[in-house]
Amino acid sequence: MTDPVALAAALIRAESVTPARGAVFDVLEEALAAIGFAVERFVAGEAPDGPVENLLALRGEGGRHLAFAGHVDVVPAGEGWTGSPWSGEVRGGLLYGRGAVDMKGAVAAFVAAADRQRGGTLSLVVTGDEEGPATFGTVALIERMAARGIRPDWCLVGEPTSARTLGDTIKIGRRGSVNIWIEVAGRQGHVAYPHLADNPVPRLVRLLAEIDAVVLDRRNRWFQPSNIEVTDLHVGNPATNVIPASARARLSIRFNDEQRGDALVERIGALAAAHGGTVTARVSGEAFLTEPGPLSDVVSAAIEARVGLVPELSTTGGTSDARFLSRLCPTVEFGLLNATMHQVDEAVAVDDLRALADIYADVIARSVTLA
Repeated sequence: MTDPVALAAALIRAESVTPARGAVFDVLEEALAAIGFAVERFVAGEAPDGPVENLLALRGEGGRHLAFAGHVDVVPAGEGWTGSPWSGEVRGGLLYGRGAVDMKGAVAAFVAAADRQRGGTLSLVVTGDEEGPATFGTVALIERMAARGIRPDWCLVGEPTSARTLGDTIKIGRRGSVNIWIEVAGRQGHVAYPHLADNPVPRLVRLLAEIDAVVLDRRNRWFQPSNIEVTDLHVGNPATNVIPASARARLSIRFNDEQRGDALVERIGALAAAHGGTVTARVSGEAFLTEPGPLSDVVSAAIEARVGLVPELSTTGGTSDARFLSRLCPTVEFGLLNATMHQVDEAVAVDDLRALADIYADVIARSVTLA
């Protein structure tokens, strides 16, 4: 049987800073082919957001189709690790390495679970670009699945959702995300002759104060309130006696299912226009919610059976590729503790990794039983 700890260590040792290609997919393909999956790898996209390698694996036919989605790319390691960030070493009951938690550990756990449980239809939807722009990752995988007529009934995303102990949290939704760049143009001039210039800075400051006062919504049953944050303010004027020609700011909006990304861009654009400003924007993802039902019930039951916890159903945290997958089918996220993800000395408890494989195996078994 596949050992989730050994497989996770092998994946960690295959260095895969986003966008990941090559060796890490070799390790995963070999493990999946050995347990009966038909594996397809393909590269999508061009610079600047590509090329990106993706993997689609399928086993079985008939019954309920459960898809597991994840990524094998990781953020840069950073400085200050106790050992090598690519060692995959076990020390003191912890498996260390970049990606141990986010999310090579969960990928390994699901492969181990699939090795134990047969029946029904299983697929793995794995990208090398979740931590990057995500332009040619899961979106390209969904397009490839549609072209081949592959449509899962349920999708489980292995992001690290647990907060304090394994199994305490399942994500049934996520807020959406949009970044907006604002520019207010003025007219450059000498500070001693302000009537001959037009200073854009006061107008930008007034605009940002107006935006800061906006209340988009109140919290609802499943989501916290939407929020607007100023994440950058830039003039770039090196001269002390010159009124600048322009001033710029950047906003990040995280929004719940009462909002839509394009409507938020339009709203901020109207406010900016009133102050002589213009906007450009990128909607990274819309909010989604998978209402509690059979899928979350199955995952919750498997968690309770293995670790004795009834998990909280949550929509907190940042975005994930579930924002794309939720368009296909009911989608939830469940995985390891998120305490060390993206940190120096990222690590997962070996016991948690084995327990996660047990939970995933139970999810597979229960999904087949319900088919």
